[in-house]
Amino acid sequence: MSSRKGQVVREVTVITAAIVLYFGVRGLMTSRVDVAFRNAGYIVDLERAAGVFVEPGLQQAVTEHSWLVESLGYIYIYGHWPVLLVTLLWLLIRHREAYRRFRNAILLSGGAGLVIFALFPVAPPRFLTMYGFVDTVTERTSAYRVLQPPAFVNQYAAVPSLHFGWNLLMGIAVAAFGGHWIIRLFGWLMPLLMLAAIVLTANHYLFDGLAGGALALLGLLTAAHFSRRRGLRAGALGPRDQAAALDRGDAEPDQLGLVHREPGM
Repeated sequence: MSSRKGQVVREVTVITAAIVLYFGVRGLMTSRVDVAFRNAGYIVDLERAAGVFVEPGLQQAVTEHSWLVESLGYIYIYGHWPVLLVTLLWLLIRHREAYRRFRNAILLSGGAGLVIFALFPVAPPRFLTMYGFVDTVTERTSAYRVLQPPAFVNQYAAVPSLHFGWNLLMGIAVAAFGGHWIIRLFGWLMPLLMLAAIVLTANHYLFDGLAGGALALLGLLTAAHFSRRRGLRAGALGPRDQAAALDRGDAEPDQLGLVHREPGM
């Protein structure tokens, strides 16, 4: 097996293990239901004070159109993990240094998210039926939670919404590295569609989306910082060690100054 194929296999194994661990730990967390509903009330009060508690009215308008309900359900379910995994695989094959940054951003934000889920459980809007919320993903579409088995789901992990945050990261990657303008446009639109989906299906509040996006971006900034530091260390290596680092995938040619760039490029 070539070193490149070996790296792909290794990274796929790491990502798969991380996903199983993330959902396994999240699903095993026991949240106090009363605390989760109280925290949900705090978020509703916060949004009301800010004048942005518009989710019930928006969802009511959406539920009048069955095709829109169905579309949002499919975006929520199939626009997350499939997009996430395909984008990561594309980055791994075509843009390895960028892949490491975005992979690490996901791992960092996911770890921080688990801590927040444990310390600040929140009941999602779909449980607050007193406001008129409806769980459209489960009740009104055929796009049931097939990619999120019940055993791996913590029902009170609404904040932050990494469902949106991680899609935001993938959107940034696609917009930055996509070759065709249509692909880059998809990168810009994908996070917006997911934000609409998580809110209009009553799975998250607007606050959740903002929190998830902020956490994901913080993870990306942190990952980029460590990537730059690793590049500086790799650049100080001797030729033999540089070759070994390249072979292991621990450094990229541009980090070592081995890529010739034409003026203006």
